[in-house]
Amino acid sequence: MTVRCRCGQVRGAARTERAYTRATCYCRDCRAYARFLGGSDVLDAHGGTDLVPIAPAGLRLIAGLEALACVSLGPRGLLRWYAACCRAPIANTPRQAQTPYVGVFASAFDVPAEALDAALGPRGALVIHAGSARGDVAPTRWRFALGGLRIVAGMTAARLRGEPPAAFFDTSGRPIRHVRELTLEERTKLSDAPAPH
Repeated sequence: MTVRCRCGQVRGAARTERAYTRATCYCRDCRAYARFLGGSDVLDAHGGTDLVPIAPAGLRLIAGLEALACVSLGPRGLLRWYAACCRAPIANTPRQAQTPYVGVFASAFDVPAEALDAALGPRGALVIHAGSARGDVAPTRWRFALGGLRIVAGMTAARLRGEPPAAFFDTSGRPIRHVRELTLEERTKLSDAPAPH
């Protein structure tokens, strides 16, 4: 399936058979990231982000690398990759290139929602950080356990196969773009956490 930013400058291809599962993350960092990008169109009604965890070898970047940018919400936070041209989110990766995980934003898939559902299952197969959601999205324990096991199993298999790092890293394991780390002040402005009393 084609992966692309909103304006089409950044493009890639994803092999959906390499997807671990489909997940919705309700953490405050994902909402802060949406605000950093200038909108909340990637969030659902409860403030969740629809993600497709995939093996690094399952995602190839084809065009527009010069428009790719990276930000982290803190010194230990995920690397959040987006298209600087239209500020569309593309994927999240761990900081360590050897960790075989890429969380591709479902909004980056250039297919109708029904096609994504048919290939990967409905959104919310795995719910993460449900306690930070706006409203009731309580996941069932068995779905959380099953989704978590699928990710761990997929990551383990990718590591055993000795797959190369994600396309967002060079051969030495460094990110292919400068990582802009937000300051505490910048992150606080983006946060929706309740103010301390």
